[in-house]
Amino acid sequence: MGVGGWNSPINEPKETKKTSTAAPIISTIAPVKSVLKISDWFHADGFPICVQRREPQKPFGKHAHEFAEIVIVRSGKGLHKSGRESWELARGDIFVISGNTQHEYSNVRDLRLINILYQPERLEMRMHDLPSIAGYHALFTLEPAQRKRRSPGNSRMRLEGRDLAQVSTMVEQLESELDARAPGFGFMAIASFMRIIGFLSRRYGRSPTTDSRALLRVGEAISHLESNIQQDLNLDELAEIAHMSKRSFLRVFHSATGSSPLAWVLSLRVQRASALLRQSGRQITEIAFDCGFNDSNYFSRQFKKHMGLSPREYRATHPLRH
Repeated sequence: MGVGGWNSPINEPKETKKTSTAAPIISTIAPVKSVLKISDWFHADGFPICVQRREPQKPFGKHAHEFAEIVIVRSGKGLHKSGRESWELARGDIFVISGNTQHEYSNVRDLRLINILYQPERLEMRMHDLPSIAGYHALFTLEPAQRKRRSPGNSRMRLEGRDLAQVSTMVEQLESELDARAPGFGFMAIASFMRIIGFLSRRYGRSPTTDSRALLRVGEAISHLESNIQQDLNLDELAEIAHMSKRSFLRVFHSATGSSPLAWVLSLRVQRASALLRQSGRQITEIAFDCGFNDSNYFSRQFKKHMGLSPREYRATHPLRH
């Protein structure tokens, strides 16, 4: 899951939307269960990344988004709640909220935030070796998944001094590209965005909490799964990578992801196969084998279970772009 599906169209302009990049005005307390819409927050040209500064962030009741966001706490205090999890925010806190996850801010005291909003399904960018960083999985997949399931946890990232200043400078560079919208801004903005993602993923490993360390260990196992997607699942090997007993690994993995390692790797294989179906004209059987399925009929059943369409039907609805 992570940052997103880097294979969808990146920029389909919306002709009827306003061109202002200013943030919409928010009342002191938002309606319970309100959903923030893409059309209200993103630029009219449809580009799937924007930056919103809340200076200060006012109390904001339960709400969710049609998009994901990275939240960076610049200063101040406040209480953040998501499901059964709540914690006091402080300078340097960084967390990710996935789409359709309810959360809220209360007891705010000069709380100042930077929100990087993005639409994962519309971003198009090769991940290269980013999934080899355990912190990437912990920050962008495992933590948001816990919040989405309303599971309590104490895994959070906090940057201090130089690191916080460095990521703030990266955000300013991203904002500069988004504000100017000069020719080539899309490429430059995504490059800036990915630099932020990579920086935060690397720094996550310095998180001091026990829960953070547990998520990092699961992240190491997931990194191994992604790098060896064609291999058979070996629970003993994954537990060893995570420095846990097999029983503890299964418990922590399920707590972090809400699924078993087998279910996780099946989903990962189907996601990889769907990308290849969109991006190439290769034979479906060949794609199945490359993604770790040794039986094309089993592949078709699992693909339809996850995607709602057979591989052939999916390819027909996602024609190859030249």
